[in-house]
Amino acid sequence: MSLFSRPAYTSETTDFLQQLKAAKPTLEAEQRQGRGLLWDKPLNRQEQAEFKQARVAQKPYVYQTNAPK
Repeated sequence: MSLFSRPAYTSETTDFLQQLKAAKPTLEAEQRQGRGLLWDKPLNRQEQAEFKQARVAQKPYVYQTNAPK
């Protein structure tokens, strides 16, 4: 037996997630489907280029006033 071998530790959170996935095997597929509704959208390259062109440069310190000198 090695001096450095330890019994495998799993946290309560890991145990909970493993039990949840075992109880509901379709959970990951449902999560991917829900993510697809909001996040996985095709990008329009033309719109992205227009957004980039329309961007206004930000001042180094945004709260500085334009006081006359």
